[in-house]
Amino acid sequence: MRIAITREVSPSLGDCQLTHVERTAIDIARADMQHRNYQRVLATLGCKVLALEAEPAMPDAVFVEDVAVVLDEVAVMTRPGAESRRAEGAGVAELLARYRPIRALQAPATLDGGDVLRVGRTLFVGQSGRSNAEGVAQLQDAIAEFGYRVQPVPIRGCLHLKSAVTAPRDDTLLIQPRWVDAASFPGFAIIEVDPGEEHAANVLRLGEVVVMPVCFPRTAQRLRDAGIEVVAVDVSELQKAEGATTCCSIVFDAPDA
Repeated sequence: MRIAITREVSPSLGDCQLTHVERTAIDIARADMQHRNYQRVLATLGCKVLALEAEPAMPDAVFVEDVAVVLDEVAVMTRPGAESRRAEGAGVAELLARYRPIRALQAPATLDGGDVLRVGRTLFVGQSGRSNAEGVAQLQDAIAEFGYRVQPVPIRGCLHLKSAVTAPRDDTLLIQPRWVDAASFPGFAIIEVDPGEEHAANVLRLGEVVVMPVCFPRTAQRLRDAGIEVVAVDVSELQKAEGATTCCSIVFDAPDA
């Protein structure tokens, strides 16, 4: 069974952290509707969706991806780079403990899950404003015994590594070349986002399908031309909070779920 942990939209989402996106008014009711449709899409694509309650005092808590890195053998609770987000992990850790042993990063480490792209046994980690060198080192220490390799990747002009690159297939990356260099990923086939769709590199892979925002049709067509099935969802209000499709869930397999 494939599990997708999600958290409902906070009524305070409009007070979210923003770094590279200009603040505009967020329609909370519409954001909630879009998020529930996102959850339905995940369920349709074979996920058992587990929804944590909203956290009114935690505007960014809907973006559950940032508080944990879940591998086949272990779940590593991160220490988000934004201090206001560090309380978000407690409820997620309690739920994850049903499925994985839990390890946790400690100060002075900072790491956002949005900076971690797993492809096979390699975890690429973005060198962003949210994830520091100590976070990268502690992550490597936490997972080294399981045969994973952590590879830091320079990024620029974006919030997280997965703002700039995701993996729609094991051998293929979708990249925004303005924010990350393809040379950081030797051996992969590269699909570049359409130049007019700046934020289109973030797609959520579920098996042989990727979920991506509906507002990037030209990049979606590039993926389809490469033989990749695309399901488009409207997450426009969540995008105003610097969110996308990977950050609203933590997806992993759990045989006994």
